[in-house]
Amino acid sequence: MSYQDVMNRKQDIMRQALRMDYEAFEDPGIGFDYEKMMASSGYTLDDVIRIQKENNIGNTPLIELKRLSAYARKFAEPGYGARIFLKDEAQNLSGSFKARRAAMAIHQAKKLGFKGVIAATSGNYGAAVAALAAREGLKCIIVQECYDSNGVGQPEIIEKARACQAYGADVVQLSVGPELFYQFLMLLEETGYFNASLYSPYGIMGIETLGYEIAQDMMKEEHKYPEVVICTNAGGGNLTGTARGLKKAGALETKIMAASVDLTGLHMASDHDFNLKSFTTGHTGFGIPFTTFPDRSDVPRSAARPLRYMDGYGLVNQGSVFFITEALALLEGMERGPAGNTSLALAFSMATSMKEDEIIVVQETEYTGAGKHMNAQISFAMDRGINLVLGNPLNEKPGTNLIFPSSASMLKHKDIPLDQLRLSYLKRYKDVMLFEEDYQYLALELNITKDKVKALMEER
Repeated sequence: MSYQDVMNRKQDIMRQALRMDYEAFEDPGIGFDYEKMMASSGYTLDDVIRIQKENNIGNTPLIELKRLSAYARKFAEPGYGARIFLKDEAQNLSGSFKARRAAMAIHQAKKLGFKGVIAATSGNYGAAVAALAAREGLKCIIVQECYDSNGVGQPEIIEKARACQAYGADVVQLSVGPELFYQFLMLLEETGYFNASLYSPYGIMGIETLGYEIAQDMMKEEHKYPEVVICTNAGGGNLTGTARGLKKAGALETKIMAASVDLTGLHMASDHDFNLKSFTTGHTGFGIPFTTFPDRSDVPRSAARPLRYMDGYGLVNQGSVFFITEALALLEGMERGPAGNTSLALAFSMATSMKEDEIIVVQETEYTGAGKHMNAQISFAMDRGINLVLGNPLNEKPGTNLIFPSSASMLKHKDIPLDQLRLSYLKRYKDVMLFEEDYQYLALELNITKDKVKALMEER
């Protein structure tokens, strides 16, 4: 049961815990058949909609934020200032869009006869898995990275642990470091429970209904698809599933934007840096690594492949997310948590440079309260010695200060060039001999032509 022994068995452990033969999807060379893997579940989109409906999930309201849109127009040129809509996923069971993913994972676990489920997550997914497992009478274990080496935990993570426990889950709380995956694998092996992974086909197809609903709702209300849909990006499943659902509904021209909180310079596996951030998910510490190497997840081949679908990637700072959280509450009477408000901050920034008849959809909200509330997060930052400043948010230094926009006119984002992410993705193939079928696979992975892949390979 040493660390290395368990790591050596990880493929077998994961295979048993999902009962999915990932080798059946492997192609010669570096690639695999992604669509074959997704289809292997045997569920249709109608099946997913039905399963979610039976569990009080989905059909959440699509709300136009008229007052917030009008506020953005104050800082736009005449004729500019896009309309901002919000898909209010906080209305789902357990309070977030993660219930869509959990419904499918729990349904599959029950179908296969598992007695319990395990998920490794510090986020809303844990609460969603716990809630859905409770409905089906399954045991549930949630494994969290919760504390630094001094036993200090972020209020947002502590709140999520409370939610998991409220739904009857056993929560294993760990300090930051490599032992999370080790403990997760050991528990899977010891209990024989189902791996309710965020990154299985079940987890991704659960979110396809979200994109599908956005397209259908928008066509019904506005007789067109939105110009832009923004997805808060961490592990990549949120963006992947939403994009796939939009495309299945026919919204082929809608641009898919990823949004993350800029935590450049903070290392997510560092004990020192762990509590210097004010956001536990939806930030660059997850968003960038999982975008450029999706198979770093807890399954052999991740079904979250964000570079296949994203048309742009925007970063906002921590202070701007807090700013827009308060603006949403004061202007629209909606108090929501930080995950969806990351995308909302990007939407506000983008709206000022888009035409006033164009539409941006922020595709999620999440519940807030207790440790997830911005006041708790800001107080925690102050206790860590983080300085609070009014000024230009683009000058924020993660781990040192929080800069709140001194005016909404200063709420701006940074764009990450997608080719920069593609080059990072391709680095691990620098010493690999590639054949034509490999280039074809990479073209699909990176959403570019084979010739562009070859040109980038020469740059790396």
